[in-house]
Amino acid sequence: MIGNWGAALVRAARNQSAPVTHSLITLCCLIFLVGPASGLNPVYGTGDELLSAQRAYFERWGVVPVELFSGAPRAALTPATALFVHGSWLHLLGNMLFLYVFGAMAEERMGHLAYALFYLGCGCLALLGYAAAHADSGQTLVGASGAISAVLGAFLYLFPKARVTSLFPFLFFLPLRLPAWVVLPFWVSLQWLAATRETRGPGVAYLAHLLGFSFGFGYAWVRYRWTATVKSPATATEGENQP
Repeated sequence: MIGNWGAALVRAARNQSAPVTHSLITLCCLIFLVGPASGLNPVYGTGDELLSAQRAYFERWGVVPVELFSGAPRAALTPATALFVHGSWLHLLGNMLFLYVFGAMAEERMGHLAYALFYLGCGCLALLGYAAAHADSGQTLVGASGAISAVLGAFLYLFPKARVTSLFPFLFFLPLRLPAWVVLPFWVSLQWLAATRETRGPGVAYLAHLLGFSFGFGYAWVRYRWTATVKSPATATEGENQP
């Protein structure tokens, strides 16, 4: 999951045409619903049988670093397949919320095909980077977090002044509207702090988040640094000095 500090909502994303973003969300949701992690498909049984099916499913489609670097042909495809597999309802919903909020404007700016290639490429690189840092680990890694983190990185470069409404648990979920250049670096700082405490056991792959964000921001900087940074429609129409 992208993060556990709250939900982010970008008002301008509501009216954007984003077929790739919507297709990615739909595909991830469908794969989750028919897979064993949702617990809704009776094919996988219940109890211990379901848990066994879940482990086998994640090992087949997720990234297992020690297998990835063993040269197994099947494992070579897992950085791509793992992007569409999620481990729980919370994992899925958190990722899809961030993709829905930030993906639409990024897709509109980049173009549909370029955005699709960007999403898949950065997502795979983030998973590969995490696997390389834990090359001897047998822990399975699944989820679109690395790719979505790349979207956040690109969004920060392309729309730094876009107003983002966030809910912060340590402020009693008080909603605050802040520019992306405040919210997203704060999110990165949380990921960095969590990554310094990251273990090799089950949990959130914070390093993949940091790598994805870096790849996304770097791509946007290289690709768009010679063009003017585009303001978000919300910022342009509502005014940057509104609360």
